[in-house]
Amino acid sequence: MKEEAIRKYAGLMRELDLSGLEVKEDGYELRLERGSFTPSRNMKTYIVPDEGASPEAKPASGDDGTVIKSPMVGVFYSSPAENAAPFVTVGSKVKKGDTLCLIEAMKLMNEIYAEEDGTILEILASNGRIVEYGAPLFRIGRA
Repeated sequence: MKEEAIRKYAGLMRELDLSGLEVKEDGYELRLERGSFTPSRNMKTYIVPDEGASPEAKPASGDDGTVIKSPMVGVFYSSPAENAAPFVTVGSKVKKGDTLCLIEAMKLMNEIYAEEDGTILEILASNGRIVEYGAPLFRIGRA
């Protein structure tokens, strides 16, 4: 199901003040529920990159880096709470195991971790946008 269709149904939920909506269309099943954004530090999130996202910055060096891909479909969040600072920004130094972002899937917040030490070269997903399985989320250059 395309992102435009999902956004259409989300808009319908807001318009009709619905708390949930379930749709079966063209072989796809979609279930939307409204709730508050309260990630748990005990949950792990997997992120799928947004193909239409524009990177924050281009790398200054010739280092192609390592691409972190989303392990699931969900909503990408760059920070632990709505008004909080992002986990990482372009140029941030990270260590293996550091939290890079959250992916919300089926009302669970999943943390995405750095797979190696390095520097964030690009952020390839947009905050609050749906990412697909296997979509690139970050590019990390070697430390």
